[in-house]
Amino acid sequence: MSFSNLGLSDKVLAAVAATGYTQPTPIQEQAIPHVLARRDVLGIAQTGTGKTAAFVLPMLTILEKGRARARMPRTLILEPTRELAAQVKENFDKYGAGQKLNVALLIGGVSFGDQDSKLTRGVDVLIATPGRLLDHTERGGLLLTGVELLVIDEADRMLDMGFIPDIERICKLVPFTRQTLFFTATMPPEISRITEQFLHNPAKIEVSRPATTAVTVTQSQVPAGREAHEKREILRRLLREAKDLNNAIIFCNRKREVAVLHKSLQKHGFSVGALHGDMDQSARMAALDQFRKGELPLLVASDVAARGLDIPAVSHVFNFDVPHHPDDYVHRIGRTGRAGRTGTAISIVTPLDNKSMAAIEKLIGQQIPRAEGDYTVHSDASDEADAPRRSRGRDGSREGGRGGRKPRREREPRHDREPRQERTQERAQEREPRQEREPRHRRNAPPQEPSHVPSIGRAEPRRQQREADHEPADHSHLPAFLLRPVRARA
Repeated sequence: MSFSNLGLSDKVLAAVAATGYTQPTPIQEQAIPHVLARRDVLGIAQTGTGKTAAFVLPMLTILEKGRARARMPRTLILEPTRELAAQVKENFDKYGAGQKLNVALLIGGVSFGDQDSKLTRGVDVLIATPGRLLDHTERGGLLLTGVELLVIDEADRMLDMGFIPDIERICKLVPFTRQTLFFTATMPPEISRITEQFLHNPAKIEVSRPATTAVTVTQSQVPAGREAHEKREILRRLLREAKDLNNAIIFCNRKREVAVLHKSLQKHGFSVGALHGDMDQSARMAALDQFRKGELPLLVASDVAARGLDIPAVSHVFNFDVPHHPDDYVHRIGRTGRAGRTGTAISIVTPLDNKSMAAIEKLIGQQIPRAEGDYTVHSDASDEADAPRRSRGRDGSREGGRGGRKPRREREPRHDREPRQERTQERAQEREPRQEREPRHRRNAPPQEPSHVPSIGRAEPRRQQREADHEPADHSHLPAFLLRPVRARA
């Protein structure tokens, strides 16, 4: 079957022909007629099978009639990440080149002013992430009462990222009579419950069993030790020995690990970029653009790059960290082997990852074989550049720092030291006798003149002592009238 048999408009068919596509994928072939018939659709298909075009092409046909009003978009597409939202906009720019449609992108990392100006002119297609969309609605700059078609893409990813409460709020802001399209690669039980809430008598299209991997992807696993430097050494060997490696995405579980691995690969001479959620939006888009153009053959990324990114020429995917959730494994390796191409997916597995690998194999319904070859790391000398920086002594040895142990002080050999008894006697002779030593508080005190006044606290009272020494009483402190003689009365 060709695209001309699906009911698309002439303008859309011309745009598809200009891109070189002649045959629709299974998800496109089954979903497009239902979308044009204005039915709700629940589409389940492997990643990389063309789900984006399955809703973009019929939307372009529907939007040829009508015109958008200010701050009231006609269609709304929700995406979990900024990269996916930007990619969907590229699809609209490509397939809708012959139509005068206004497409707006509401994502974080961009000023509100530019986005408000686009909304004011009127938007036919609004592509947004849930958080930024709700920010605009709460500010009063966006009304969703004119939405005719709602698309929730990568629904399982929305669930993982905690966007489901936001989606429930958004669905209450759009008309009840809307048309809703749900697309996902996996179908957890929570997604099934949500589809029952949001969809009305949907056409369920299941092209492949949920959470299956493409047959064009060759999967393998490489055992590794617990230490991070061993995993980095194994990864470098795999990159150097890989056959037909054009470019590759290397996935890590944490953002911090992305930064560490990116720096390590750069130190060892690899041309590599990084992509994770804490990066600035311009830096994220620049790294992704360089990777797409082939300027960077390697990209170290978190799961931000695991969902829906369409980079057809990716030849290899490396799981530096085995994902904690089995569904994420399906999405990660789905970045390679797209559109009928062959690909390779290799996972580095430590003893702590055995439980996660067992869950992955249970989900995909097949055993992942071990890679051929010996990748045992016998020494950590080659990973010296990856070690965390510590202060070094003059001889180059590492000194203790934060998180490190202080070096033990070097001691003299036992046979070179003096006998304990002789050393003790010598020290005793050097000391002053205890009875001849002055009190500590008087050693550095300035010399004082001797005083004839005895110290307080002697055995005799002060009065008796003055009388014995014939000391005259001191009355200088008394006024003169008190010293006058007084006559006694007879």
